[in-house]
Amino acid sequence: MTILLWVALGIIVVAIVAIIGMYNSLIRLKNRVEEAWSDIDVQLKRRYDLIPNLVETVKGYASHEKETLEKVVQARNAAMSARSGEDMKSRAGAENMLSSTLKSIFALSESYPDLKANQNFLELQRELADTENKIQASRRFYNGNVRDFNTKLQVFPTNVMAGMLGFKPREYFEIEEAKERENVKVEF
Repeated sequence: MTILLWVALGIIVVAIVAIIGMYNSLIRLKNRVEEAWSDIDVQLKRRYDLIPNLVETVKGYASHEKETLEKVVQARNAAMSARSGEDMKSRAGAENMLSSTLKSIFALSESYPDLKANQNFLELQRELADTENKIQASRRFYNGNVRDFNTKLQVFPTNVMAGMLGFKPREYFEIEEAKERENVKVEF
């Protein structure tokens, strides 16, 4: 009878250790996803801070391009208001819209040679390009962590434990508009 008791206790201890291990790994992955999203937020905040300076610099040179500048400001405001929401799709859509409107400012610089030579504009353009690269890297890092977390939620036996504890899969940060996925046509 003593051996049977020790075997039962051993099984219970192994089960408890396995449950603790699964729970801790889920928490670790969940925290990585949240950290990765925070990294995206930091870069987006940096971009939001740079945009008004860029718009003001362009305004001085391209006062009759008011419509383009207003679109950039509207897209920035929409993206900032989407930051407070938890819906990943609406946040990604707003961020993608802002990215596409920023391209229109850089296209404006081609029409204004003085603007292209302006040191403030060039520095802001460099900073914004650097920030866009960091946002892209942060999105990839976030999506990698979401992949790991979602995979962990789907594999057995962690899926049983995750379901009981209320862990939910996270959404990827994706492009909303199909035209942004198409290849760019370059013509000379």
